Amino acid sequence: MTLRADLTRVIAEARDRAIAAGAIAIPAGASLPPIGLERPANPAHGDWASNAAMQLAPVARAAPMRLAEAILEHLDRPPSIAAVEIAAPGFLNLRLDPAWVAGQVGRVLDAGAAYGRGTVAEPRRINVEFVSANPTGPLTVGNARGAFVGDVLSRVLEAVGHDVTREYYFNDYNEQIRNLGLTLLARRRGEPIPEDGYHGDYVTELVAEVPAALWSEAEAPGADAGELLGRWASERVRAGIESSLARLGVRFDVWTSEGAIHEAGWVERGIETLREGGHLYEDGGALWFRSSALGDDKDRVIIRSNGRPTYFAADIGYVAEKFSRGFDELIYVWGEDHHGTVARNRAAAVALGVDADNVRWPLIAWVRFVRDGVEIPMSKRSGEFVTLDELLNEVGADGARWYFSSRAYTTGIDFDLELAKKQSHENPVYYVQYAHARASSILRNAAEAGARPEATRTGERLVHPSEQTLVRDLLDFPDAIATAAARRETHEVPRYAYELASAFSAFYRDCKVLTGDAELTAARLALVDATRSVLANALDLLGITAPDQM
Repeated sequence: MTLRADLTRVIAEARDRAIAAGAIAIPAGASLPPIGLERPANPAHGDWASNAAMQLAPVARAAPMRLAEAILEHLDRPPSIAAVEIAAPGFLNLRLDPAWVAGQVGRVLDAGAAYGRGTVAEPRRINVEFVSANPTGPLTVGNARGAFVGDVLSRVLEAVGHDVTREYYFNDYNEQIRNLGLTLLARRRGEPIPEDGYHGDYVTELVAEVPAALWSEAEAPGADAGELLGRWASERVRAGIESSLARLGVRFDVWTSEGAIHEAGWVERGIETLREGGHLYEDGGALWFRSSALGDDKDRVIIRSNGRPTYFAADIGYVAEKFSRGFDELIYVWGEDHHGTVARNRAAAVALGVDADNVRWPLIAWVRFVRDGVEIPMSKRSGEFVTLDELLNEVGADGARWYFSSRAYTTGIDFDLELAKKQSHENPVYYVQYAHARASSILRNAAEAGARPEATRTGERLVHPSEQTLVRDLLDFPDAIATAAARRETHEVPRYAYELASAFSAFYRDCKVLTGDAELTAARLALVDATRSVLANALDLLGITAPDQM
């Protein structure tokens, strides 16, 4: 249980005791609001602040200050809390006991790599689909943010006990694939690239790799060269994408193709389910989904008048196929340009009998890549793009991972390629990694001097404000992970890691570790070791290395 969860429980129990004792009157059948608990921005307001009384006021029809007094009167103060104060207009401000705080260093050390991880009350089987870029060209840096968000989100969800399946869905059943094949054919013949074709050196490389037998088949009379060459090329591109992602440290458990969804009959099954539910109708020779009745802005065609299914038809079949595998929740990590398709997919999921809360579409804001203040253009069709491999060659996987994970996915990013390469405190990932390396160095130097970490008396010795701040930050790690998992977000983890590194820097500045007092030295070394361990845990969640020296 996180410290936040434990303190929330304590306040909830005090409120319930006050109600049972008649100190707080609640109308019969009324629902009690959840307990709010946050870290106040101003330390003068305590370590934690709860607005439980203000939340309860509309239900109890009483003044928040009086309700706060009733809750405080019935509060069974745990060892972690030194004092609880009431502040207008009804806050309960909680102050942690300094001795208890310092005494938690040993608990952090004992937990080691497991510290911060936990088990949610109701673990779920969750499918996270991310990247899913069309296999019509190399993975570009424009696709990369979805890779990082999806990977870190999967790691965070697993850290709290969910069973996560990482999935990549690639489209090999559409006109883009056929256009790629026609591009190869045109390039081989020295003809102009089709209007919807693809440019770039990678096309020339693909042309050179096409087997002679496939050329013969594609150029035979009556052959659909675009289909044959496009399918082959998309598989080659997909293999390259998989290699790039592996280099990045991103893995997938399942690779699913649109063609496989069609071939396995899932599109037909999904359509039949919608038909049985009365969600389909015919008009103008086409088959329509009545999605406007389920929140979409208009109805959608799923079978064209020529009998060919739309891309949306495959989406319907894919939702049905995924839930057939026993998942409790689906998460689609998509780019923000897919905003218009979310409503129709949500409507389809509901029509298939799925609870809308069990399907999520985090839409990833785009990234603007800049060098020396100039934006780098991105267009796969024109051949103007930077590949993910080129980005990794330039800034490394650690730098790329940090930049893509450190902002809320709904916020756009200016990725400064030069800053990401700097080995200085201006570069946040370098700053955090350096903190881990410094802690490792302190421990090595101490061992050479014959000093060892010892956490048995930290509660008595770690009383300096910088020591207390650092331990409090260590105690926040489990809550940072739990919050990230509950919100299905990722930026909480790098934010936490940077703040912990900053607190460690302040501690190192203010508190000499190797002192003439053996007991104090042992206690401070224990704090250094605990910080090193938690920094390593946080970096591991981000898929970033934790160097012992830099």
